[in-house]
Amino acid sequence: MTNSKIAPDLIDAENDKRASALKSDYAALGEKLARGNVDIEAITAKVAEFFVAVPSWGVGTGGTRFARFPGLGEPRHIFDKLEDCSVINELTRATPTVSLHIPWDKADPKDLKAKGDALGLGFDAMNSNTFSDAADQAHSYKYGSLSHVDAATRAQAVEHNIECIEIGHALGSKALTVWVGDGSNFPGQTNFTRSFERYLSAMGEIYKKLPDDWRIFSEHKMYEPAFYSTVVQDWGTNLLIAQTLGPKAFCLVDLGHHAPNTNIEMIVARLIQFGKLGGFHFNDSKYGDDDLDAGAIEPYRLFLVFNELVDAEHRGVKGFHPAHMIDQSHNVTDPIESLISSANEIRRAYAQALIVDRVALEGFQNDNDALMASETLKRAYRTDVEAILAEARRRTGGAIDPVAAYRASGYRAKVAGERPAVKGGSGGIV
Repeated sequence: MTNSKIAPDLIDAENDKRASALKSDYAALGEKLARGNVDIEAITAKVAEFFVAVPSWGVGTGGTRFARFPGLGEPRHIFDKLEDCSVINELTRATPTVSLHIPWDKADPKDLKAKGDALGLGFDAMNSNTFSDAADQAHSYKYGSLSHVDAATRAQAVEHNIECIEIGHALGSKALTVWVGDGSNFPGQTNFTRSFERYLSAMGEIYKKLPDDWRIFSEHKMYEPAFYSTVVQDWGTNLLIAQTLGPKAFCLVDLGHHAPNTNIEMIVARLIQFGKLGGFHFNDSKYGDDDLDAGAIEPYRLFLVFNELVDAEHRGVKGFHPAHMIDQSHNVTDPIESLISSANEIRRAYAQALIVDRVALEGFQNDNDALMASETLKRAYRTDVEAILAEARRRTGGAIDPVAAYRASGYRAKVAGERPAVKGGSGGIV
């Protein structure tokens, strides 16, 4: 039996307050969509089955390179993190899996699996960490990891990734995400070609250890922590990696890992076209890799990304099953509330993309009618689908208004009394 962190009767009581209004809103939206030959029940069913993984590190208070200001009731270890993650799923019914980061979340896999089972959580892609040094490692990653000039350092990084695969295999995970901070800060510091050769060779060693039913996701990022050059800097390099490694290798797209004004939705379309889109790290950004809440800055861009995903779904693209995960840093909000909000915004973009009139859109595209093609997308985007999202949550046992239910539960105050306060003053993202 699932060990619920939010009392089901509290969710029921909160839903009772809003049930009548939701019923009216849902009926009105259903009538509106029906005029365009859209079945609201079909959309609601799809939304209820759309899930996004939450990151274990996301439930902790984030920070910047300058400072971190701890929040109340911060998780002390991975088991506290899993409890916080379960709260998000209980309220949204959209986040049944957690993505772990090793070594931050390292523990006995049997204990992790037992805790996950007790909370009704599964485990999504594993994340390795060779961008910072662990206390007991022999070789530093200050000058790189999988692309390091030193063979012993590269071997250490390879072994760490293999360990992540072994832990994930025991947990039922099916994928490994590899992001490295390797790069340079000065022209001439590294040889671009040899560095990439070393990276590909090391990734090849990791690839050989993947179970038959696993995938490996390489993640690109244009800058940071290296500011002059990055080994895996863009989607083109990422695609080369996936094509070089083999059929189990795919590209992961983090929405914040691109230059401002980059057409991310077109990148998504290209990766789909060539069968190499592995999945997403959802967040939002204003200036760079800000890791802001999904949909907080550019919700239309999020919708346009989902428009490409739904287009591929509509066309029945073979082998199309991208992984979806949130990757955010919450500096000034309650992390649980931000992750609840982000899960809902991601589902919102999916629901809006589902109601795009694709027959009309294709017709306008074929007629070179730019204005009406654009309006077709905007019509779907401007549609308020909140009633669909709320009804999908309600039908699956979640909260009509998950943030309100979370605040009514007093969960944050409860864990603040159980978990020792953390002192501030440190820098760092997590």
